[in-house]
Amino acid sequence: MSSTIEARLSELGVSLPEAAAPAANYVPYVITGNQLFVSGQLPMEAGKIKVSGKLGADLGVDEGKAAARLCAINLLAQAKAATGDLEKVTRLIKIVGFVNSTGDFADQPQVIDGASDFLVEAMGDKGRHARSAVSAASLPFGVAVEIEAIFEISE
Repeated sequence: MSSTIEARLSELGVSLPEAAAPAANYVPYVITGNQLFVSGQLPMEAGKIKVSGKLGADLGVDEGKAAARLCAINLLAQAKAATGDLEKVTRLIKIVGFVNSTGDFADQPQVIDGASDFLVEAMGDKGRHARSAVSAASLPFGVAVEIEAIFEISE
C-alpha cells in the first residue's frame, strides 16, 4: 500500500464524505496543542444513518463491525476537516467506542474492531491506537455504534 492516508483510502475504495455537522450544542472537533479531539461519530453514509438498532437483539457482530467502520470513516472525515490535510495527522492516539447493546451482549471489542481494523488499514502504523469498547443502553438516534477519537497532529 502507498504511504499516504489518502492513497490508502483510494486503494481501499473509500471516499471521505463531507464532515458531518454537530447534531446538538457541541463542536465536531477541538484542537489543543498537537492533539485533535474528534467528537463521537455515527454510522452515517451520504448524510443518513445507515445502521441503527441494538447489538444482541436487532443486530449481530458483523453488522456492528460495519457500523463501526462507517464511524471510523467519519472520524477521518472530521480529521481532514480539522487539519485540511490528513498527512498532518501524525498518529491516532485513542478511540472510544460505544456499542448500543443488550445487557448480556459481551462482544463490544469485536464490534469496535470494525473501526480499529479499518483505521490501521487506512493509516498504517500511524493508526495503531489505544482504545475502549463499552456498552451503552442507548445511543443518539438509536444508532448501533458511536466512536470518538484523539489524534496527534503536526502544524
